Amino acid sequence: MCGMSQQPPVRSTGTPPPRPDASMSLLNNVIDHALDDGYAEASARRAAEGGGLPRTIRAKLGLAAGLVLAAAVVTLGAAEARVSAPVVAKERQELIDRIESDASAADRLEQDVERIRAEVGERQRKALEQHGGDQAELVALLSGATPVQGPGVKLVVDDAKGTDTGGGGPRESSGFSDTGRVRDRDMQRVVNGLWESGAEAVAINGQRLTALSAIRAAGDAILVDNKPLVPPYTILAVGDGQRLSTAFQDSADGQYLHALRENFGIRTSISAEAEVRLPAAPSLIVRTAEPRGAGAKATGRATADTGKGTS
Repeated sequence: MCGMSQQPPVRSTGTPPPRPDASMSLLNNVIDHALDDGYAEASARRAAEGGGLPRTIRAKLGLAAGLVLAAAVVTLGAAEARVSAPVVAKERQELIDRIESDASAADRLEQDVERIRAEVGERQRKALEQHGGDQAELVALLSGATPVQGPGVKLVVDDAKGTDTGGGGPRESSGFSDTGRVRDRDMQRVVNGLWESGAEAVAINGQRLTALSAIRAAGDAILVDNKPLVPPYTILAVGDGQRLSTAFQDSADGQYLHALRENFGIRTSISAEAEVRLPAAPSLIVRTAEPRGAGAKATGRATADTGKGTS
């Protein structure tokens, strides 16, 4: 056997193992190159040239001129606002003064109207009292020219505790709501029923009624001679107390009020009183009058009107 030395076998280098993220090459490329190469080169070139500031004297002067112009505009606007502010404030104060002056003048005129109206009403009452002929007291009573006191009845009418109650009833008609609220139509029937039962004078919540007083509605409010009333409605009537109370409750209007209580829960109470006091009517309007002259000495006459009627 020859003695040649045996070379060890040459071992070739093996292939390195694959990277764990080899399958995400696209994602790795995006991460490694987040900024586009063109943008990166432009940014580097701008930084080398001075950070984007104007490079020429003309550009720098233009920027300075723009800043000065903007400052001048702001300063001018502030100066104009400061100059015009006192003028606006003065005009506003003048307008307020005019409004207050006109409001005061209107208040004075309204007071004068009320004073003159009261004076006219007082003179009309005196004329009715003095020139009513043989029926002076009756004329004064029916016209509401004088306060009245004497025996009578006290009738209180109030809305039901709930305003909505169903079912048919005496008020059911087209255009009229059957609820637990007292309506102007109800008050008209009550007042007319008291007159018919023998009442000599009637007042609602201190508002004196006459044979020509108007009871109307404005929304849910009841108006007596255009003055609103607030429930409960206290009706005072002068007359023979017990007889007037009995006559009213037995009348058709008294039964109507009873039906309202039974069907709609409207609360009512009536009692005979030894004495009730009614004020005079707040205003009177004399439509026609005859002066007491040579041809009319014995037949002085005047008629008064305070409304359009209760029905």
